Amino acid sequence: MQIINPYGKPITVVETDFCGRKLRLEVNRVGFRTSASVLVTYGDTVVLGTAMVSDKSVTGMDYFPLSIDYEEKMYAAGKISGSRFIKREGRPSEEAILIGRLIDRPIRPLWPKGYRHEVQGVATVLSMDPTFRPDMIAMIAMSTAFMLTGAPFDGPVAGLRVGYDKDGKLSAFLSTEEMTKNKLDLVVAGTADAIMMVEAGANEVSEDEVATALEFAQAQMQPAIALQKELIEKVGVAKQEYELILPSEDIQNEVNEFLDGKMGEKLRAPMAERHKRMHELRESMLAHFEEKLGEEFAALKNEYADAFASAANKDVRKGILEDGVRPDGRNFTEVRPLSSEIGFLPRAHGSSIFTRGLTQAMNIVTLAPMSYAQVVDTMERDEEKRYMHHYNAPGYTVGEIKRLGSPGRREIGHSALAERALLPVIPDEATFPYAIRSVTEIMSQNGSTSMAATCSSCLALMDAGVPLKAPVSGIAMGLMIQDDKIVILSDIADAEDFAGDMDFKVTGTSNGITALQMDMKVHGLPVEVLKNALMQGKEGRAHILEHMISIIAEPKSELSPYAPRVESIKINPDKIREVIGKGGETIQKITGETGAEIDIKDDGTIMIASPDGASIAKAIQWIRDIVEEPEVGRIYRDAPVVSVMDFGAFVQILPGKDGLVHVSEMKEERVNKPSDVVKEGDKVTVKLIGIDDRGRLQLSMKAAEKELTDGQADS
Repeated sequence: MQIINPYGKPITVVETDFCGRKLRLEVNRVGFRTSASVLVTYGDTVVLGTAMVSDKSVTGMDYFPLSIDYEEKMYAAGKISGSRFIKREGRPSEEAILIGRLIDRPIRPLWPKGYRHEVQGVATVLSMDPTFRPDMIAMIAMSTAFMLTGAPFDGPVAGLRVGYDKDGKLSAFLSTEEMTKNKLDLVVAGTADAIMMVEAGANEVSEDEVATALEFAQAQMQPAIALQKELIEKVGVAKQEYELILPSEDIQNEVNEFLDGKMGEKLRAPMAERHKRMHELRESMLAHFEEKLGEEFAALKNEYADAFASAANKDVRKGILEDGVRPDGRNFTEVRPLSSEIGFLPRAHGSSIFTRGLTQAMNIVTLAPMSYAQVVDTMERDEEKRYMHHYNAPGYTVGEIKRLGSPGRREIGHSALAERALLPVIPDEATFPYAIRSVTEIMSQNGSTSMAATCSSCLALMDAGVPLKAPVSGIAMGLMIQDDKIVILSDIADAEDFAGDMDFKVTGTSNGITALQMDMKVHGLPVEVLKNALMQGKEGRAHILEHMISIIAEPKSELSPYAPRVESIKINPDKIREVIGKGGETIQKITGETGAEIDIKDDGTIMIASPDGASIAKAIQWIRDIVEEPEVGRIYRDAPVVSVMDFGAFVQILPGKDGLVHVSEMKEERVNKPSDVVKEGDKVTVKLIGIDDRGRLQLSMKAAEKELTDGQADS
């Protein structure tokens, strides 16, 4: 039976071929009371996109109240949460937060400036095809839902995640496993005409490879954009009536008149001095109009402040595009002054401070046994994560008083970007068997703190002795466009970011790119412009990397004395049970007596960690003794006598491995009673002379004595 829409709207479906599968958009089947809702199906993945748009503008608000969320449902993957105590979905995972940001970034710039209707978008994954990630289908769902509302969203947009297939060709919708091993994981979002957003993780790929992948993705996403347009035309969406809330032209003219002759060259100075001059000018302007307007000024203060910000942004653009001068006097390719240091925190396993102009990042690295790796349990993933980067930026870093709290979406996004930048150069577990936590504490902000976090993290990792495959640097680039004139800026500061048309961050080694994030503030850019920006960014990265290498050229050869030492051994997986013991008794005894931490993996790899090398050695020997197999012909010294019987004595040659020394094997001469020769607790030397068909060990004291005596005689 087909669903009946209570409003009498017909269920409408459109379909197209999209990257090898059918893409299906369906409206009026669910979500009757939303402003708009759509079901998007691709393979076995089904995503519900819902949009709510308020009828009226929100008064007293100086920003666009748009929120976009991505919801993972464990049932979509046929899973119940692995947490012992919490089985229902709660706070979104970091992965879900990052995907929500990914969807938001190409959509937000396509709303008109001054639009103040409250807008909420939610993409909910209802069913997940395990052969590919659902995030790009969620982006299509969200774009379609906003288009269906009739609000002034200048879409549609679509996105693709691309990488190289097994034949080395660019392809979309590869499996999670294929993308994990891929040298390129690139997300591109765009409209019919241009690219809106780019994000990538890469294993030292070239700028040319990235540009080629951008062109591929832009072409391949077009069927999804055309399908959204087809649906909108078929449904017949009514346009929303709205008014834009923009600064009063009269107020803007008043502010411009006051500022005439006070900006431009008079504000150009190194950023710390520029900020001071800008603050003084803003305060003098507000004081002037307060004195002029009296009591009326209180209601208009925000408009005057907005008009000042608008004038400041135009002044920055004019300086760059017309006068060829940046706000702090730098040329277009110049990087701000750099200074760094390492090892300044005595108890940290690794530490650094990276300073670029007014932006400063401190990083602290902590090493721990593999048992401290983070467990990731989401709709898509169930795995361990051994390298973690965390980013913090309190209010004081921008000169503000802010309440401390848990990290927000921005902090999580910056953390993920810096983590992604270093991940390709982190040594594998076999080479460096540690869990690694890198924490960036931003000390001061003036643009591109995520790139400062990348650089400071790299320095601290090398200070900690983590054997990185290569050092990584990062830079933030900007772009301004006016008519046919395009200016690309290296190492942008806040003022240039706010006034610019694009900002992007790129990280990499001397061999290639490791991470990339591009966001457009205009309605998209062609690939050729982005490629030019990438090439200029390469030069900036090299300059910063040269500075970093001057501070520390390669990872330290020794770990901090306060870092745990970790060694690994490999045993037969069938022996794991013996190392653990009944109810964990054996492993608890080993850790209790040696003080070492022990982590056992299913493949038989055992990690032993302790700051004390002697503890590790003792634990390793203990484990080796447990798993060692008895060897016929071998002599075992200091073997304890565990029991004495009438017919002989039982002696332990290895943990849990007892053998019988028959009375006839105790001495060359006749022995009447075993107790005349040994007693329980004695340490004796024995030779394993045989193992019977039931696995019983046959030991000999006299054979051991004879062999040792003969050996001494020969020497």
